Amino acid sequence: MDAGVARLAAFCRDCLWTVPAPSEGVGELRPTPNRCPNCGSPRIVTHAELNELSISHIDCDAFYASVEKRDDPSLRDKPVIVGGTSRRGVVSTACYVARIYGVRSAMPMFKALELCPDAVVISPDMAKYARVGRQVRRLMLELTPLVEPISIDEAFLDLSGTAMLHRSIPAVTLAGLAIRIERELGITVSVGLAANKYLAKIASDLDKPRGYAVIGAREATTFLADKSVGLIWGVGKALQAHLARDGIVRIGQLQTMDETDLIRRYGAMGQRLARLSRGEDRRRVSPEHETKSVSAEITFFDDVEDPVRLDRSLRALSEKVSRRLKAAGLGGHTVVLKLKTPDFKSITRNRRLADPTRLADRIFRAGHELLQKEIDGRRYRLIGIGVSDLVEGDVCDPPDLVDEGAVKRAKAEVAMDRLREKFGTDAVNVGMLFASGAKPRRDR
Repeated sequence: MDAGVARLAAFCRDCLWTVPAPSEGVGELRPTPNRCPNCGSPRIVTHAELNELSISHIDCDAFYASVEKRDDPSLRDKPVIVGGTSRRGVVSTACYVARIYGVRSAMPMFKALELCPDAVVISPDMAKYARVGRQVRRLMLELTPLVEPISIDEAFLDLSGTAMLHRSIPAVTLAGLAIRIERELGITVSVGLAANKYLAKIASDLDKPRGYAVIGAREATTFLADKSVGLIWGVGKALQAHLARDGIVRIGQLQTMDETDLIRRYGAMGQRLARLSRGEDRRRVSPEHETKSVSAEITFFDDVEDPVRLDRSLRALSEKVSRRLKAAGLGGHTVVLKLKTPDFKSITRNRRLADPTRLADRIFRAGHELLQKEIDGRRYRLIGIGVSDLVEGDVCDPPDLVDEGAVKRAKAEVAMDRLREKFGTDAVNVGMLFASGAKPRRDR
């Protein structure tokens, strides 16, 4: 911690009232009241490592739904679901009222409405959410240049060396940021403070909504020991099932195993299992940088070799990438296909286009050609598509004087985009997507 900044034993999250640490016996915590004597709040933060920690993960609470409730106060106490409004749609975000009924993100909309028939369903307004996300980001950057966005509504922050600047330890500075976001932007966030990114991400999810949780380095192994191995970053359902077959279901079991043995069993993932199980994460917070690519991928419930299922997934992903490019006003020269085999081997294939594109049709066709060369009986656990070598969107997709069909398809896609803008992303779709395709388990 920076010299000259008072060490603290505790503080109030709501008014930032502080309890100084004892002048001697550093690390010992002085007894603190159950409620803040200044404002009466019970939300007092105290921790043995409070003065040493500076890595944080901040996550907006039910972001899309919170923005909608902010903009329409009549929705405040109602269950709100943001997502595709047709029965084929899926839940993007559910407010905490809707979650009481069991509604969750990525759930089919018809299932969500069975659980919560009185829910108010709202089509996503991505432009509005992006605007609010940028406002949150600006407030973060006022505290530190070391802000690493993870998505539109979450980011890592490194406040190392900022105590003198803000005249408070990072723990208090972060609480002040949460207060400011709530007051100025009308939404709430949850804060995770820890010794590294992995632990900070876990901490931010412990006390939602309006949460503030701390995980120190010295308590990490004990904290993690009884947790499921699924809590480890990068352990999906397939690897979790593999570990379970090997008798490993709790993180504490990994803590007792030799790193070399884990690498022998699970390859490069074994090293990650060994280190993260002990709460060790060497990744630094990397500040925001220019977007170099836009992509989307799906991990299947079961490994897939059927060309038709792979093609349908590729088409749906191409649509998603295209929407993201158009929303950002970007396009790109190079289409990148990503595949992953059951043994976690990654395969990437690239194709550079004659002209940059942001059209789903062109992205899919290029990806389809790359995919055909990899369909040889192998099974795949993941498929993804992306566009790189990005350029401004207004220079993309010039008329093709040779391929008249391409011109017609481009016009059709523009027409579909207009319908989606008016009626939601599920208003119209390409025919091949209505057939029963691959069953994804994770989609990003």
